[in-house]
Amino acid sequence: MRRAGCSTMGNGIIYDKYIIKREATRQQYEKLDRLIADLQGLKSAVVAFSGGVDSTLLLKAAVIALGDKAAAVTLDAEFCPARETEEAAGICAKEGAAQTVLKVRMQDIERFAENPPDRCYYCKLHMFGLVKKYASEHGFEHVIEGSNVDDLGDHRPGEKALKELGIISPLRNAGMTKEDIRALSRDLGLETWSKPSFACLASRFEYGMTITDEKLRMVEKAEDFLMSLGLRQVRVRVHGDMARLEVLPEDIEKMAEKETREKVTGYLTQLGFSYVTLDLRGYRTGSMNETLK
Repeated sequence: MRRAGCSTMGNGIIYDKYIIKREATRQQYEKLDRLIADLQGLKSAVVAFSGGVDSTLLLKAAVIALGDKAAAVTLDAEFCPARETEEAAGICAKEGAAQTVLKVRMQDIERFAENPPDRCYYCKLHMFGLVKKYASEHGFEHVIEGSNVDDLGDHRPGEKALKELGIISPLRNAGMTKEDIRALSRDLGLETWSKPSFACLASRFEYGMTITDEKLRMVEKAEDFLMSLGLRQVRVRVHGDMARLEVLPEDIEKMAEKETREKVTGYLTQLGFSYVTLDLRGYRTGSMNETLK
């Protein structure tokens, strides 16, 4: 039975069999209709797939709309945690999507190590250039990626690179917010519906600070450790030799407990941080961009 208040439009029959729940709103299903229709119009596409909340819904929709005319390409770089690459492979296997992993070398990306405020432009230009080249060589007409409407507000120089390369953002074109994506992902039975937001590890460093593989591994290990304590949404922001920790506001009290403080400071100083501080404003996206304003 279809939940009251929810309805599917012309494309509903295409994805009805994939729906596990009926909890998303009518408006959210209308956006899913538009997404499926837009993807069908592409004929074939490569999904730039990270395994995150957004790209997982996009991959699911692409497989529904295009079948084997859709494929996933995952970029494996030093600034992508190993756990994310492993999870991406597991999702592709579960969804029956063909996946190719392309290795990316940090030193091949112009100005990446310098970490200027527009680092993301150079990074996306290089990485999506690789995906576009793969798509062209393997007969796919388009490259699609998972940006949504909520991504429009922050400092995002990478958007310029996507436009220059002709990369399509179907979730955004369908008017989907992060809330929409999570709700529809839940109804489609995607495990990522409640997955914490993630961003490239390079986003943890203050602009102008040189990024090295050693520093990236310090951040990755520090965040893995914090998550092992039961903290789901974390960021370890790096300012010189200081680690500024961001956790959800409801977790700040836990972080201030003596036992937790000692565990965290002990482990992070062992990694090489001289100072460990807790940001009382809590987790928020793009906090390194606040200095640009």
